[in-house]
Amino acid sequence: MPIKIPKTLPAYAALTGENVFVITEERAARQDIRPLKVAIVNLMPTTVDTEIQILRLLGNTPLQVDITFIRMGSHSPRNAPPGHLEKFYAASKKALKERFDGLIITGAPVETLPFEEVDYWDELASVMSWAKSDVFSSMYICWGAQAGLYHNYGVPKVALSSKLFGVFAHNVNERKTPLFRGFDDIFLAPQSRHTESSGAVINALSALSVQSATACGSPFIVTARKGREIYVSGHLEYDILTLDTEYKRDVSMGKSINIPCNYYMNDDPRNPPVVRWRAHAHLFFSNWLNFIYQETPFDLGELSA
Repeated sequence: MPIKIPKTLPAYAALTGENVFVITEERAARQDIRPLKVAIVNLMPTTVDTEIQILRLLGNTPLQVDITFIRMGSHSPRNAPPGHLEKFYAASKKALKERFDGLIITGAPVETLPFEEVDYWDELASVMSWAKSDVFSSMYICWGAQAGLYHNYGVPKVALSSKLFGVFAHNVNERKTPLFRGFDDIFLAPQSRHTESSGAVINALSALSVQSATACGSPFIVTARKGREIYVSGHLEYDILTLDTEYKRDVSMGKSINIPCNYYMNDDPRNPPVVRWRAHAHLFFSNWLNFIYQETPFDLGELSA
């Protein structure tokens, strides 16, 4: 939440220059407050675990957030509890008749397939097109980010020589963006993927801004339309055991899999994992909600593309 101070106070200019969240008394007097409406398209096979992970991060601010889960009618997750989606998720056709302050589209275990071969691609494409005009700010995560960049900007995905798996350092390129208020210059975040969106194409598109990248320059967080679209290549939402579960699952199935980097104590899977990204995960999602809170119109009917 912002601090309210007079614009004439010397601290106002200093804090604004440091990207601290401040508002003037005049702006505060004009603010109307209501719950934020956030929709979540959960495509992960770990349906309930992913719900918990994302809601944990969205629930860490004083803001009231109304959540709507959206399901793809053209896809039936194999691991969701029986009846869970029918009970707690809205059909996309119904949700697309509404407007939302925020939207999250998660990753999905389909990254090796061409986008058009994913069974729910047409339906998801409709959601992404709808979000352009009926959602103030949309966050796309992992494969969801690849799908969004491809659908919205034609950015292709490319196969990696080996799975990017573990906890990696990322640089903050744009310190003035509201998403990185309070961030360290370098922060850690989990990655788990076999493909990535083409960095060369992203860098060549003026509509896209690389806000954060890995040490080797691979885009991690990309934004467009002044923060109304946010593409996150990794998984800040992961909890302590997510990578451990993935690693042990693949080992038990006899798959060739590297030990996740910088994850287990002393990089030994016999040791417990060490969480090194939790604080920045909470900060990132809180910053996103605060950005929406400040910028979204009170009347969502005033949204425009």
